[in-house]
Amino acid sequence: MSILDIFKRPDINAGVEEYRNNPGALLVDVRGADEYRQGHIPGSVNLPLPSLSGRKSIGVGKDSPVYVYCLSGARSSQAAAILQRMGYNNVKNIGGIAGYKGEVEY
Repeated sequence: MSILDIFKRPDINAGVEEYRNNPGALLVDVRGADEYRQGHIPGSVNLPLPSLSGRKSIGVGKDSPVYVYCLSGARSSQAAAILQRMGYNNVKNIGGIAGYKGEVEY
């Protein structure tokens, strides 16, 4: 890891592709419900960041791959840390939908 790796942002497009190629994976949008309704990545579930701390589970096993995103990558970074503290050991922050090039659904 070089010092420049600190400044690298996750590539949401690569993350979505990885999610799609990973059967049993969960794609989580941690933006608010209103933001989610304004457009989200197909197949994602909406679990707003503030709701994560009070949850016991997110509906998949602790070893299941979980990919999280938000608008810019900041909330998804926080969500990944929360999920890891909850015992999910295969969590990946894929960044922000602002950089997503694929189709969205409403």
